[in-house]
Amino acid sequence: MNSPQPPSLEVTTAELARMRSDASLLLLDCREPDEYAIANIEGARLIPMREIPERLAELEPWRGKPLVVHCHHGVRSLRVVEFLRGKGFVTVQSLAGGIEAWSLEVDAGVPRY
Repeated sequence: MNSPQPPSLEVTTAELARMRSDASLLLLDCREPDEYAIANIEGARLIPMREIPERLAELEPWRGKPLVVHCHHGVRSLRVVEFLRGKGFVTVQSLAGGIEAWSLEVDAGVPRY
């Protein structure tokens, strides 16, 4: 029996907008605190990329659950997704285009910077 394929590495802003109704979803912001202070997506949990290895235990409840990581443009979040998948978080995905795309395509109330 084949194991199910993991989801794609990235989700679009439209896909994330639909996923947000899932109460088990964790939206993880991997930017720095100063960036988060400028703009953030409501409900996102901030864990800066550099802190993720030491704070991995905090993410354990989302192993196997929907977990979407975002940053400013989607580069750091892809690195975090690759790291987390290497640690067994097979359902983790990155927000394509990051918070910048979210602001442009979904919620113009989120400041751009």
